[in-house]
Amino acid sequence: MPALRQQPLILSFCTDPAPNQLTLHSSFPAMLSPSDRESSSSSSPSMLSLGAGSSEDREPEGEEKICAVCGDRATGYHFHVMTCEGCKGFFRRSISKGVCFTCPFTHNCTITKAKRRQCQACRLQKCLAVGMRKDMIMSEEALQMRRVLRKQKQQEQELAGEPAELTEEQEQLISILIEAHKKHFDSGFSQFMHCRPPVRLYIHSLSPQSTQEPRVPQVLQGVFQPEEGGPLAPLQSLPEDMLPDSFSMLPHFADLSTVLIQQAIKFAKEIPAFRSLRIDDQISLLKGATLEICQIQFNTVFNEETKAWECGQHCYTIQDGALAGFQQIYLEPLLKFHISLKKLRLHEAEYVLLLAIVLFSPDHPGITQRHTIDQLQEKMALTLKSYIDRWHPLPEGRLLYAKLLLLLTELRTLKVENTRQILHIQDLTIMTPLLSEIIS
Repeated sequence: MPALRQQPLILSFCTDPAPNQLTLHSSFPAMLSPSDRESSSSSSPSMLSLGAGSSEDREPEGEEKICAVCGDRATGYHFHVMTCEGCKGFFRRSISKGVCFTCPFTHNCTITKAKRRQCQACRLQKCLAVGMRKDMIMSEEALQMRRVLRKQKQQEQELAGEPAELTEEQEQLISILIEAHKKHFDSGFSQFMHCRPPVRLYIHSLSPQSTQEPRVPQVLQGVFQPEEGGPLAPLQSLPEDMLPDSFSMLPHFADLSTVLIQQAIKFAKEIPAFRSLRIDDQISLLKGATLEICQIQFNTVFNEETKAWECGQHCYTIQDGALAGFQQIYLEPLLKFHISLKKLRLHEAEYVLLLAIVLFSPDHPGITQRHTIDQLQEKMALTLKSYIDRWHPLPEGRLLYAKLLLLLTELRTLKVENTRQILHIQDLTIMTPLLSEIIS
């Protein structure tokens, strides 16, 4: 199979990368407004490159939702038109209060994200021109009545012992995260087919009394030889004089890491709250959370019975990690973590909320918007708690949320040991510059 091309990362923001350069994917500057782009490029002299690997990898510009009024990033349909939150609120307030605005210029002002506050009259006129409907705005009395009814229904459910329903905002958040995960996590692992093939080699181990010359590493034959893409035979089932040859799986693992990291970063970029952060903080979050995100995503394909990760035509066991050079001090707790997480039988919504909680961690080095990111993480955590209360009735869901928080703590510890071992595996960071950039 053709190997993925590994070339050095560019530590700057490239808007026109070389055609064959392997960087993360479509560039962040393409997603920023001109003013944001200028500030981000001037504030960070050396950062993780987020340039596109090729023109085919770039997301079509038309896929991004644009506000029909000001051109900002839209959050959905509001009053019959695709708009941003700012224009939605402006239109509701203007119509509800019956305010009459006057244009101080020529009644033909250009409405953009940067200039939309300069002329309210022309902004309101454009809202109407693109089709925003006055009749869809609820009066204050109607809004108050809806709030009262919702609160009353929630109190009735609590008295009856029924879990409260998720809010509209929480439902929308879960929908965004699930869509991002489905879009960028290849559950069929088709990209693994382009990685260098897995090679599982074993060597003969000499006893202290033996004077025999060591044999060349070989692929274990017979009953112990795994099928193409199959799992590695357990160590305890190997002949006494056979040991796994460390690093035989290293080239495959290097390519595998690149694919998984790219998927994790594309997932993050699909989240509007992530894209709204400063580019420096986006990069700090990615560097701090990508390895943890990869492990949570990998748990979705973990088979608890066989203790193997079933990735399409490929299948991996913890022993494959040993063949890539990782030590048991990391591999054994890693397997225990995946078994514990899989036993909880999480829903897809709970998996993606865990990914978001890990991503929006305010304690990573280099974070400047700590308060904002802390609020985002709290929002994800509260949504997860509400979802568990709603869909995991007692006694099943009594301790589920607490167990997940403990597992996230374990995952953070695993990441520290994982990073330490990656740095000590000869040639791994050289073979995988993307991984090297993440853990730098």
